[in-house]
Amino acid sequence: MHDTFDNKCELRPITDQTTSRWATLIVSALITGPHRFAQLHQRVGGISQKMLSQNLKALARAGLVDRHVAPTNPPQVTYSLTELGVSLAGPLTELIQWFGRHGDELLAAQEHYDSRQASPRGGSDAGSAVSRLPASAGSS
Repeated sequence: MHDTFDNKCELRPITDQTTSRWATLIVSALITGPHRFAQLHQRVGGISQKMLSQNLKALARAGLVDRHVAPTNPPQVTYSLTELGVSLAGPLTELIQWFGRHGDELLAAQEHYDSRQASPRGGSDAGSAVSRLPASAGSS
């Protein structure tokens, strides 16, 4: 078993690539079945073709996505989840759905936080604590 909390863990780059904003959405889109590139591009709103291509390559390299090229003219490329990808898609899809279910709460929390930061007495607790220290306490 790998310790992904260890900064030297060799899985860290794979974790970073497969849990990025785009990769998460791509994997979740593919849970419904194989997609052509254009279908994925349309489904994952806001992603550029370059980012989609880079993420598909990274997901394929990680063993999560299979790229199938049909011997047609022109070749038709279809992307689908591998067995390993399917096992990841469930938890990722649940995470995305969690954000959907708690979106209003998250936005309200951000608004509340931002309004406290904008108030004259808002700001960093650490900064205000430091400003209350005697001048001699801050020097070593």
